[in-house]
Amino acid sequence: MLSNSLIELDRAHLVHPVSSFRGHEKLGVRVLQSARGATVTDMTGHQLIDGFAGLWCVNAGYGHDSIVEAAAKQMRELPYATAYFDIGSEPAIRLASELADRAPGDLNHVYFTLGGSDAVDSTIRFIRYYWHAKGQPQRNQFISIEQGYHGSTTAGSGLTALPAFHAGFGVPYDWQHKIPSHYAYRNPVGSDPAAIIASSLQILKDKIETIGPDRVAAFYAEPIQGSGGVLVPPPGWIKAMRDLCRSYGILFVADEVITGFGRTGPLFACADEDIVPDFITTAKGLTSGYVPMGAVFMADHVYDTIADFAGEAAIGHGYTYSAHPVSAAVGLEVLKLYEGGLLENGRRAGERLMAGLESLRSHPLVGDVRGRGMLAAIELVTDKDKKTPLPAAAAPARKVFDRAWENGLIVRAFANGILGYAPPLCCTDSEIDAIIERTLKTLDQTLEDPAVRAAMA
Repeated sequence: MLSNSLIELDRAHLVHPVSSFRGHEKLGVRVLQSARGATVTDMTGHQLIDGFAGLWCVNAGYGHDSIVEAAAKQMRELPYATAYFDIGSEPAIRLASELADRAPGDLNHVYFTLGGSDAVDSTIRFIRYYWHAKGQPQRNQFISIEQGYHGSTTAGSGLTALPAFHAGFGVPYDWQHKIPSHYAYRNPVGSDPAAIIASSLQILKDKIETIGPDRVAAFYAEPIQGSGGVLVPPPGWIKAMRDLCRSYGILFVADEVITGFGRTGPLFACADEDIVPDFITTAKGLTSGYVPMGAVFMADHVYDTIADFAGEAAIGHGYTYSAHPVSAAVGLEVLKLYEGGLLENGRRAGERLMAGLESLRSHPLVGDVRGRGMLAAIELVTDKDKKTPLPAAAAPARKVFDRAWENGLIVRAFANGILGYAPPLCCTDSEIDAIIERTLKTLDQTLEDPAVRAAMA
């Protein structure tokens, strides 16, 4: 059978990201064959609602013919144009302009990358250059947040604060520092928003003072921490952290690789609190995952400082595929779709998703429900009062994912028993309802797992 042949070829040759090599060889690959809207179909004909939009990225949904045609048209006319040597292409120029017009405040300069990881990595290089240009090269220390994710490059993985991205890789580096997450469900100060904000501010201030205020270059924060478990800060948190950084002259980087392009409602999640960072990193929804592309948004003062310092000299940072014309053409078409009704539909669908997940709060395994727009999570526990996570013996990352898959639903199942949701913005009411129904079925099946039952006894 063709499917068996593909599974064996995959075992022999394809290295999968963030996987157990031997574990994957044992389990074998699930091969997706086609997709339309919010539904994907595997090679056996099994249809599933993609409750995770690929990897938080297929925001517009699958199968938009207009996106395909935009890519094909550009491939026929100009399949590649370097952005080196002062060369450009119309799609990349227009996309940069359109994005700058919609970005918060004075984030008027756009540097295109291949994805989110190298967008974050690019900010590190630009920030170091910026402080050299300011005559403060000692500002070479970076702060990020525990359970945050800022990519998987050598430098970015050190800003990331998830153990799997550190073990065996020799990161983080000594110039990369962390503060605790706001994680309201498990915050030592409790769940009161004012207490969480005050605690985070004090911790960040103490960290800055310990490192030395004249040595800290930048602070990185996701508007919602995605890969750490969809951790939603209380209203006012990110603005307070931004204001504290500004008082110290520290650059503030909003990592919107996941939250950007309608995932939380507006085009940029920073708009939820009307903040203007010094940098925004994006990817994923920028092209709805149809082709690779990321972007760094840079404030005027950063751009001008770098440009004035360099003068006529080249700034030595670039990628072969930066400002790729095909990716840019796709980005322009996806932007039209967002503003042609997808953002509005996503807001409506997000309200329905959150209401549906809230209806599961009374389930014996559901300890917490959180989210904003089409970005949400439920956290599973065996004791609601003690907030006891699912036992390792229940293998939640594998078994819960498998149950959901069999039930016709793709979700992100984390090892600590958190289920993450990021459906395409095109979801209909019936698709949102099916996500909730299939989640409930999966929870009921998990409740009967012997390891879970033993933990609850």
